[in-house]
Amino acid sequence: MIGHWLNRELQVWRPVTADDGHGGQTTSHSRQPEPVAAKVDQPSATEGGTGPATAGDHTHDIYLLPGADVRRLDELRDAATGEKWQVRHVVGPSTARYRKAQSLLIQTEGEPDG
Repeated sequence: MIGHWLNRELQVWRPVTADDGHGGQTTSHSRQPEPVAAKVDQPSATEGGTGPATAGDHTHDIYLLPGADVRRLDELRDAATGEKWQVRHVVGPSTARYRKAQSLLIQTEGEPDG
């Protein structure tokens, strides 16, 4: 089990889609009631951490407990630092020791790179 390595608490925000009344849809995010314990790895060069990310890339691996309710396209947010990641994929090893959310760091306009 990796519980002792999980040194951050992240809020889970799940996308919610609603009709906009004009034939389209709008998407917002709803905060889930329970945060998750997590370990956010530093990005490596192969994960896009040194250059601009494209739609298919991920910048960070975020490790979670096996039972963490984190899904593709959720946002994981750190209230203490203001960091925010969009989950691209959630994978796990053949034995349920942890789950890994391959995620893309979301930076707002004006934030420094890195």
